[in-house]
Amino acid sequence: MDLDAYVGEHSPSWQRLDTLARTRTLTGAEADELIDLYQRVATHLSVIRSATPDAELVGYLSALLARARSRAAGSRSASWSDLGTFFARSFPAALYRMRWWWIGVMVACTVAAVVMTWWMLEHPRIESSLVSPGQIEELVNNDFENYYSEYAAQSFAFRVWTNNFWLAATCIALGVFGLPVVYMLYLNVVNLVVVAAIMINHGRGDLFFGLITPHGLLELTCLFVAGGVGLRLFWAWVSPGDRTRVQALGEEGRAAIGVSLGLVVLLLICGIIEAFVTPSGLPTWARIGVGVVVWAGFWVYVFTVGRWAHDASHTGDVEEFERGYSVPVA
Repeated sequence: MDLDAYVGEHSPSWQRLDTLARTRTLTGAEADELIDLYQRVATHLSVIRSATPDAELVGYLSALLARARSRAAGSRSASWSDLGTFFARSFPAALYRMRWWWIGVMVACTVAAVVMTWWMLEHPRIESSLVSPGQIEELVNNDFENYYSEYAAQSFAFRVWTNNFWLAATCIALGVFGLPVVYMLYLNVVNLVVVAAIMINHGRGDLFFGLITPHGLLELTCLFVAGGVGLRLFWAWVSPGDRTRVQALGEEGRAAIGVSLGLVVLLLICGIIEAFVTPSGLPTWARIGVGVVVWAGFWVYVFTVGRWAHDASHTGDVEEFERGYSVPVA
């Protein structure tokens, strides 16, 4: 085969493909032409490789085809708009879709915490079997309050944020096994109950709620979300419905990853509140007010933005809704 003649005959097609691959916006006809030229140039490359494999020409055509394939597939790099799409659509839609799971976890844990606290208050001997009188005195008079101002605010915020996210991520990661999630939720409820009962029993209930409420409302809600998502993942393979177990786990797993990434931001907000608002000199009502406003904002976010995004994904009002982090819709 005369390579020079072959190049001369087909180079216009290669140049045209290169032009289309570099064009930012293609019409329908140009997109069809791109696909057609891609197939033809791929044939040209195959012929050259088998007949007269010129390294430079093979490299040129391979790069051209890779660029055209990327253009035809519509691949794109991540951008700030992707992040906006995630928090405006995918993340709130996932929260809304799985709302009954994490709300159920929230209700169950809240009821358990109230009952267990009441039981400890009715039976004061329980606390003495758990901690010594000296430890109780330190907790009531010093440790609980000093915990929030013991470290510099910035380092404390980072410490709280990473600890809480690790806990939430573990709940989601172990969700497929079911029982570990229940056990972790149980441990956190017990820890909260023990401290609450001791503080209330020794007349420091106002201090306890004044310090725990500003950040605790959203922080505990994030933990309940993580627990609910983890249990939903467990249920996906127990009862996959019309899907295979592999499909169910894959879909719910992708949604769980998206939720865990969203929780990074929510728990960062919790860490900032716990480090800068909880130990601040603001009046108790103001500190609690900050926590209530942020917590209310979360619920508005889920049941307005999340509901819209979830419904739009059903009706098709949102084009390419699941682009980026997919949120499977039941």
